[in-house]
Amino acid sequence: MIRSKLRTLLLGGGSAAVMLATALAPATASASPAPHATATAAGFWSCTVPPGYTFSSTTNTLNCGGSGFRTYYFVQPPSDGLWACTMSDGFTYSSTQNTLDCSTGGGFRTKYLLRTPTTGLWACTVPSGFTYTSTQNSLDCSTSGGFRTKYLLRAF
Repeated sequence: MIRSKLRTLLLGGGSAAVMLATALAPATASASPAPHATATAAGFWSCTVPPGYTFSSTTNTLNCGGSGFRTYYFVQPPSDGLWACTMSDGFTYSSTQNTLDCSTGGGFRTKYLLRTPTTGLWACTVPSGFTYTSTQNSLDCSTSGGFRTKYLLRAF
């Protein structure tokens, strides 16, 4: 009975470790887009990031010309609530994460939770046309570690 429970725990822990390792492993380079690379109404894979767009993920590909692998971007129009690799005009952000999703040359990069500025939003920047009525120290806005100021926005 005890061995059976121990075996079950060990197998469950081993499975969890394998799933975690798989989730954390960087995307491998490929000659074609990743399996999730199908175009959607909100985005598509591209060799460049067109003006007015942002990107939310990258992979390596041989599809973009030249010799060797190139960065392939999943580009999308910026929108409220999108986790994006770059900031976009007309938006602020309310949170960040350190991720490999945005890597264009290896290593971790900052990803931003885009938000449409509005009165009452706690944001990491104060966009044009807004002031703030309160602040707080937060790790939400960190782009390099440590606490940063978060602002309670008010339109003027």
